[in-house]
Parts: sequence; C-alpha cells; structure tokens
Amino acid sequence: MKENLMIILGPTGIGKTSLSIEIAKKYNGEIIGADSMQIYRGFDIGTGKITEEEMEGIPHHLIDFLDPKAEFSVEEFRTLAKKKISEINKEGKLPIMVGGTGLYINSIVYDFSMQKIEKDDEYRKYLDSYIDEHGLESLYAKMVELDPKLEDNIHPNNRHRIIRAMEILNSGEKKETEDFRRQNTDYNLYMLGLNTDREVLYDRINRRVDMMMEEGFLDEVKSLYEKGIDEHFQSMKAIGYREMLMYLEGKVDLEFAVDKMKQFSRNYAKRQLTWFRRDERIRWFDPLNEDRKEIFEEIERKFF
Repeated sequence: MKENLMIILGPTGIGKTSLSIEIAKKYNGEIIGADSMQIYRGFDIGTGKITEEEMEGIPHHLIDFLDPKAEFSVEEFRTLAKKKISEINKEGKLPIMVGGTGLYINSIVYDFSMQKIEKDDEYRKYLDSYIDEHGLESLYAKMVELDPKLEDNIHPNNRHRIIRAMEILNSGEKKETEDFRRQNTDYNLYMLGLNTDREVLYDRINRRVDMMMEEGFLDEVKSLYEKGIDEHFQSMKAIGYREMLMYLEGKVDLEFAVDKMKQFSRNYAKRQLTWFRRDERIRWFDPLNEDRKEIFEEIERKFF
C-alpha cells in the first residue's frame, strides 16, 4: 500500500503557511518543510519562517534545524524527508510537505538521480579557479549554453548550484532537467499549487519585504554577520540576506538594497512558477479568490 503525501507548493508570498496549518488541523497532519533557507537556525525574518505561535501546535519537521555555517544538499534533504514521510504515515497522520524550493520537492516526486553522480574534486577545483578568473556570471552563461532549461531553475548568484549543475553536465549522465521527467509513483500523492494574479502576487511580495524591514530584518542579518556568517556560506546567498550584507559592508545604500530585495524576490517567484508549471499533476488553486471547500473535498476523496 502506498504512503500518503500531500504537497503544498507555490511562489514566495502566496500564503502557503496559513493554508498548510488549516489543512493540518483539519486532517490530523504534520508539516515537512521544503524550503532551502528555512532549514537554517537564525534565518527567520528573511525566510518568512513560521513562528511557534503560528504553528498552533502542529508538529513541523526539517525547519530551523541546521547550523548556518553548514552546507546541505538536495540528496540529504531527500533522505531526511522520505524518512519523515514514512514515520508520519506510520503514526496514522497525513504528511504535508510545504515549500517553494523546486529541487527539494522534485527530489521526492520524481525519480531523482543526482545522488548517483560523484563529485570530481579536480573538476571542482577547475570550476572554482574559472570563477576566480572569469567570474560567476561567465560560468552561469556556460551552464545555460549547455542546458538552456536550467536558466529558469538556477539563480545567477547561486554559486553552489551552478557548480553542482556543471558537475552533473560534465559527468555524462542525463541532464538534471531530464531526470525530473520520470515521475515517482511511490506515494499516494496530492499536489496543491498556489497562485494568484501576477500583479497581486508582486504587490504582496513588495509589502512583505517592507514588513520584514519593519520587523528587524537588518538586525537579523547584522547579528548573523557578527557571528562570522558572511557571503562565503551557502546560507548567506539567499535573497535578502546578500543584499543586506552588501549594505552592511558599505557597498550599497539601504534604499538600493531593499529595492533589489523586492526585484529579486519577484524574479524568484516567477522562476518558481515556471518550474512548477511543468508538472501536470499539480492542482492549481488561488487562495485569495477561490473557495477552499472544493480543496477539502478533494483531500477527503484522496486520503480518507
């Protein structure tokens, strides 16, 4: 018998957290985070991490558990998430995976083979030296030339993922994007995608950034920086953190940094939707304008 799994996905700022709590309370669920930045301790305001009060007693997993100086791979996420899905099912509860990191979610819902590709230390050294000499932008352009689909999936500033993608492409294995085409049928799966009108979404993102600043986001980044967490760590490459870090280092003024946060957040939301729309299994829903009754009925038919 297949294990149950519900996934709530969608772009930043759409309201995944509140809906996930509502569904978890209604259907005896536990939540598994699928966000590559909410895994880090101390990265709270800038990642929109749920607070203990907002959890309303619902157990949450794979959130706020990792030291910000540590690296964390998709393979590691997949291993931990699959184990947690099984544990929640054995307790007779509904596992609800929630997030916007496409690679994390795809590692569960597709037969994901990235972990089979060995890291080549010599090739990694070559890539590092190439970046030092020519810049990350140049390597990103080479990656897109080799596999244009990756332009929608990998941010130009994400050094870790650009290097990993180049390792995969260099390995002679199937391309990362092609690997995702083989659906994983291990689960009794219900994928709910959240989206709304683009202008409405972008306005929500802009207002969210303003709210983050009011809640003390700059102080959060300053505190992390004072602990030695700088741009060299994977955790500090997230949107918002790197812009605030540039401000703290005197490279840009605060208004410029905030404007860039908004721009990059909107761009990221667009890339998230481009990524998710490739999967025909996703049931799309507008949480701001549609009645949730139909969603609840579909959940009940699928799992109960």
